[in-house]
Amino acid sequence: MLFFVAPIATLILSFLGWAIVPFGHGLCLTDFNLGILYTLALSSLGVYGVLLSGWSANSKYAFLGSLRSTSAMISYELILSSAIFVVIVMSGSLNFTAVIESQEAVWNIVPLLPVFIYFFISVLAETSRTPFDLQEAESELVAGFFTEHSATLFVFFFLGEYTSIVLFSTITAILFLGGYNLPEIFVNESIINLQSIILGVKTCAICFLFV
Repeated sequence: MLFFVAPIATLILSFLGWAIVPFGHGLCLTDFNLGILYTLALSSLGVYGVLLSGWSANSKYAFLGSLRSTSAMISYELILSSAIFVVIVMSGSLNFTAVIESQEAVWNIVPLLPVFIYFFISVLAETSRTPFDLQEAESELVAGFFTEHSATLFVFFFLGEYTSIVLFSTITAILFLGGYNLPEIFVNESIINLQSIILGVKTCAICFLFV
């Protein structure tokens, strides 16, 4: 049963992250006061999908791959959360909307450029992008933790992985690039109506860096 549950759980946890993302002023499913904490909790739970998939596959190669993935994800989680903690201190809130509004004068990337750099590196590691994709290690482990998974279950893992990339790109735009807002000097009525597009452009720019 766990063999089938693991990829489904990975995909669902990736999608649940979108529940608290504000796409515009008042335009989110849930304006959760502890939104940042919720995001960190979900990214931590993602480890279980990886670990269970390798263990339930009954293959030593998949199991080794899942252990490597789990240890990497847990270790880089510490760097990720410490970088986010600096942003929380700057904005004084765990709410994503409050973090965006605190950047109306200047985006966080300007005073926190070194923090942004190591946050971005830790997100690369968290989402298993190059050069941190050692847990997939095709030359040694065939394909890592999903060696035994194929067809739809394999697709679930990849959908979950790429959903996480887009989600973390959006969160990076919110934490460091002002989210759906532009600096005050550019703001007028026409800009307010384009908030979702502004966030989308910033997210695409960060996704481009990922790829």
